Amino acid sequence: MLDNPEHPGTPGPLRTDTLADSVLILLGLTAVQRLVGFARAVLFCRWLDPEQLGQWDMAFSFLLLAAPLSVLAIPGAFGRYLEHYRQQGQLRTFLRRTMLGCGVLALAALGGVVAARRQFSMLVFGSDDRSDLIALAALCLTTVIAYNFLIELFTALRNVRLVSIVQFVNSLAFAVLGVVLLVCWECSARSVLLAYGGSCLLAAAWAAWSLRRVWRCAPRVAVPIRHGALWAKMLPFAGWVLLANVLTNLFEVVDRYMIVHFSNVPAAEALDLIGNYHSSRVVPMLLVSIAAMLAAVIMPHLSHDWEAGRRAQVAARLKLFLKLFGFVLFAAGVAVLLAAPLLFELALRGKFPGGEAVLPWTLVYCTWFGLSLVLQNYLLCAEHARLSSIALLAGLVLNVPLNLVLLPRLGLQGAVLATAAANGLSLVLVCAFNHRLGFRLDDGARLVLVLPMLICLGPWVATFALAALGIDAIYGDRLLTRDEKRQIAEGLGRYAKHLPIIRRLLNPT
Repeated sequence: MLDNPEHPGTPGPLRTDTLADSVLILLGLTAVQRLVGFARAVLFCRWLDPEQLGQWDMAFSFLLLAAPLSVLAIPGAFGRYLEHYRQQGQLRTFLRRTMLGCGVLALAALGGVVAARRQFSMLVFGSDDRSDLIALAALCLTTVIAYNFLIELFTALRNVRLVSIVQFVNSLAFAVLGVVLLVCWECSARSVLLAYGGSCLLAAAWAAWSLRRVWRCAPRVAVPIRHGALWAKMLPFAGWVLLANVLTNLFEVVDRYMIVHFSNVPAAEALDLIGNYHSSRVVPMLLVSIAAMLAAVIMPHLSHDWEAGRRAQVAARLKLFLKLFGFVLFAAGVAVLLAAPLLFELALRGKFPGGEAVLPWTLVYCTWFGLSLVLQNYLLCAEHARLSSIALLAGLVLNVPLNLVLLPRLGLQGAVLATAAANGLSLVLVCAFNHRLGFRLDDGARLVLVLPMLICLGPWVATFALAALGIDAIYGDRLLTRDEKRQIAEGLGRYAKHLPIIRRLLNPT
């Protein structure tokens, strides 16, 4: 247990994990959590019909957009300002006021959504006859806000262990409650939405129980904070966080909203299309989540080198990671493409032919998005995070008109092509911004960025390309330079004494 920084010599409220512990905990629990999430997603797709799956997808997208908007992204400022007030001995006051502020805003959002549920139903589902689902989503919104508040709080307290456990509890509870409600109550979007709200409530209750220790150890008497001073410090920063959240979330969900409102089909058919679209994203979004996790894990190491003045090493390490991870993502995409008949015909009972048809392009744009997350680390190191938002905004601006043109003509395929183009533009802009800041791609890195397009040529062409690239990685120098191969060999050598299988590979004799 660490000492309390506000009262040296007294026990701290919760342990603060080291970076190494954080990475190990994150990797371990995230791996299990992703497996649980994948199994849950497959079961939901298997049991729900396309229209009900589409309703759940749109309800979730509504929660994704509404949660940060409802509380003005105030919890997003915790990482920047909580430590400041804790060191000033004002943690209790900080927590009390932010909890009260977010609570009032959450209740106001609940009342507003319930009062305007018909209008929200038209916005989210393209029809005003699903206001009961909006009312349920409004109730779930309050639990999502509480869950997000506590996750941001404990992240700011640097307790990765607790954050990982709470997220795992949320994922597991969502799976269990979802299965129970779908089997024992009704097989509908309402069951899934209720399960999600319940899982956020359970996870928030678990985190709130741990919050008691933080509250108990915080000083009772502190220098008072003027309300105006607190909010004047936090709200401008929270405003930028809110803008980034809204932009990112809109980039994520705009294609489904375009399908609802501009596909020129009845609302029920539009939701059916979204259900098919959802099925095509089950595995690709798993790859995106892994990319996001790994991008977050490598960021502190790149930042350490950057602050030490080793800018060239940052570029070299990021470029090597981009090549290796890009190759792995392409290999995973090829594997998914080869296994698609098994997934859609057997696991999903052949219910989503539209999802299987658009799977190749879904894999393409999800791979590009994952690589963008990796490349954005250079912008973050250079303290130009706003350029990432500009790249997302450009993709968003392109996505909307392309959907207006392609959706009426090509249906779901048009929406996916528009989203792929938007992600491609965003990736190109991130690369261009990086180039201006000194990060230049070589031929191997550029090859990795265009590889995903081969997935659209079919599984056998993509498999041949993967095999050829693997051979080149070992015997050639198009993908990996000699220096990069030396770095890989040295890295494997350091682990050889701990992992016998690697030692045998490096020394087969």
